[in-house]
Amino acid sequence: MKTSQIIAAATLSLLAAAGAQAETYDGVHALTSGNSRAEVSAQAAVAARSANPYAEGYGNGVTAIASTRDRSSVRNEAVAAAHRPNQNVRIESFANSVVPPQFTGPRTSSTTRQAAL
Repeated sequence: MKTSQIIAAATLSLLAAAGAQAETYDGVHALTSGNSRAEVSAQAAVAARSANPYAEGYGNGVTAIASTRDRSSVRNEAVAAAHRPNQNVRIESFANSVVPPQFTGPRTSSTTRQAAL
């Protein structure tokens, strides 16, 4: 029984050694370009300074957006929205996705809060 185990182990080690051979190294591949170093450097400089043809919106140029509102009215609206007390209220934050009435609509200064004891 011991001899059969030794033969089996030797067979497996031979199979493992035969299957674990690495591929050969062929060295550095030969240069396939016909351009000189100076020509490649000049082409690289031109490519670096030209526009990226793979960018989104390439060739469109600058597009002007016509707005009907002036800058100050947009800013005033943004400031008012930022100072709203319920600006961060989301429907997902409440049970059954129902916003309680105290969080809906604009709040006025007449609303008073009472401290919970």
